[in-house]
Amino acid sequence: MSTAGAAARLTGLAFLRGIRDGKIPPAPIQATLGFELVTVEDGLVRFRLVPGEHLYNPMAAVHGGVACVLLDSAMSSSVMTQLDERTGYTTVDVMVHLTRAIHGNTGEIVAEGRVVHRGSRVATAEGKLLDAQGRLLAHATTTCLLMERM
Repeated sequence: MSTAGAAARLTGLAFLRGIRDGKIPPAPIQATLGFELVTVEDGLVRFRLVPGEHLYNPMAAVHGGVACVLLDSAMSSSVMTQLDERTGYTTVDVMVHLTRAIHGNTGEIVAEGRVVHRGSRVATAEGKLLDAQGRLLAHATTTCLLMERM
């Protein structure tokens, strides 16, 4: 709750920059999976992860849910960068296409989220998950509902 509490009275951009800069604790899911926020700009966010066997499924590859979490985090955070201190969001839907297996020897992967459309009640974003050679591992889209923060 310390991360969520830090968002009070901050724009989405300021809040996410605080996480990136280490002034605000990262979201608990970041610690659980081991990914970090590395880029925060207006409408653009990137998360980085070096996958390991601790993320494997029974088929000896990184579980597809890891790609989903990274892409959902990047896309929804890209939307958050465009929100004022009174506006929050929730994800309405996420569509993820897994295009290449991820393994412990894949090396660093980066999830990038970009806002496609920001309306008054709905925002959409797209995401890509890339390896260090620029190969596409997954791509996605999301819709976020914008609402007054609680």
